[in-house]
Amino acid sequence: MYVVIVANAPGLDLAPYRHLLAAAERLIAADGGGTALFAHGYTPHLLIGDLDSITPEALAVYQAQGVAIERHRPDKDETDLELALLAAVKLGASQIDVLGALGGRWDQSLANVTLLGMAELRERQVRLIDQPQQIWLVRDESVIPGAVGDTVSLLPFGGDAHGITTEGLAYPLHDGTLYYDRARGVSNVITATPARVRVRDGVLLIVWTARVP
Repeated sequence: MYVVIVANAPGLDLAPYRHLLAAAERLIAADGGGTALFAHGYTPHLLIGDLDSITPEALAVYQAQGVAIERHRPDKDETDLELALLAAVKLGASQIDVLGALGGRWDQSLANVTLLGMAELRERQVRLIDQPQQIWLVRDESVIPGAVGDTVSLLPFGGDAHGITTEGLAYPLHDGTLYYDRARGVSNVITATPARVRVRDGVLLIVWTARVP
């Protein structure tokens, strides 16, 4: 199942993501993400969070439409996006795209990136998308679906990553190591497609930035 989650990002414009929203089998609003969906004429299948960020107008319309609403206490341990990700897992999602997870408060953005490491998401394809950038984790092998000239950064996640081999990148690695406290993997460039990366031990955070014409 393909699930799209819309998080609460300041001034989130959903127009570039119409194709993802149309393809979603389930659409989840993480609290204030419901405001962005409402502003663009979309109705989520589920609204989840403590509902302190969604506008009263959007909330009232969704209630009238019979949208499933899962309200949590403000003093909860989880963030609204974390709850939305767990809800997507419960729905049986195999692929999850998250919109609006970046670009706001630094603490929230960093926390959202670390959520990619949740044990519940391990067997699922999960991306944070903020055009022209996409972020995801690799524990074994991944194709990088970019074009020649796009920027790719390989960042060790949660510790050093070993046995890294890349294809189609300007600065190749062959059974190499990237260290958690060093920035060697930043700003590589796709030179041939499809670009690939493999890792034997550890986890890599892939940040792909499409070249803007």
